[in-house]
Amino acid sequence: MAHDAIERLRSNITNVYMGNSAAVDRLIVCMLARGHVLIEDVPGVGKTVLARAMATSLACSFARIQGTPDLMPTDIIGISVYNRERSDFDFKPGPIFNNIILADEINRTTPRTQSALLEAMSESNVTVDGEPHQLPEPFMVIATQNPYEFEGTYFLPENQLDRFLMRLSLGYPAPDDESRIIRQQPARTTLTQLSPVMSASDVLGLQEEVDAVNLDQALVDYIINLSAATRDNEDLQVGISPRGSLAIAQAARATAVMNSREYCIPEDIVSNVLPVCAHRIISKTYMHAGDSVTTRRIMQQVLETVPSPA
Repeated sequence: MAHDAIERLRSNITNVYMGNSAAVDRLIVCMLARGHVLIEDVPGVGKTVLARAMATSLACSFARIQGTPDLMPTDIIGISVYNRERSDFDFKPGPIFNNIILADEINRTTPRTQSALLEAMSESNVTVDGEPHQLPEPFMVIATQNPYEFEGTYFLPENQLDRFLMRLSLGYPAPDDESRIIRQQPARTTLTQLSPVMSASDVLGLQEEVDAVNLDQALVDYIINLSAATRDNEDLQVGISPRGSLAIAQAARATAVMNSREYCIPEDIVSNVLPVCAHRIISKTYMHAGDSVTTRRIMQQVLETVPSPA
């Protein structure tokens, strides 16, 4: 049942996004694991199309936030407006109060505005004027960003990056896929005709199945050993935190559900380590988590040196 629902979702997304199929699977894994995803690549390779195809395929409320340098935190969270009749303030919720949030070009916003997402992504909750406001379930942020070398972009702080379950890169499409894109122009045609194939309750049900997946103690120890290896690595200033270890475990469980299993195997962990962990570590040679090339290389070395369970 779960496998059929996931296949319908994958098929619906690939009707529009004609590119990296592995990125589609990882996006679905993030959804199943109650995680958020950061899609980083050059402009024009389909980051927004992929995110919108995912949101449109789910019968959930959706909001798109376009990142600009003048975007304010209140433009995301909302604002309290004075009510003269009651001599009190009424809270007007912002776009964050939706199930699926597309934060497009998130690194074009200032650090102050980026921080408005921290509490929401970590706790599915926002606090305004001392009052907590619960966000709807399911809740997922799909953010896109251009490479840091592009003009008019700001680094995402390390604590912001750590809130994303995965950071993905799409790359350029294969020639056959690019030919289909040119002929069909899916962003203009197919995307507007896309229909939902999964409800909010379906998503919540799949997330509960993920929580029930068995993770053997040997695999738990493997995750701990991987994390410990990054903390002791002489090339790293910051290794994987316990939140990162938990993220690996949750992504592994979601991958097991994607493959119609009620238990995890070592490959579920190995296949997720790079997208889950590379943005959580900081190298000593480049003192910022934006150095994805170096950190992915180091994480690959860690994978090769830490033995996995049989």
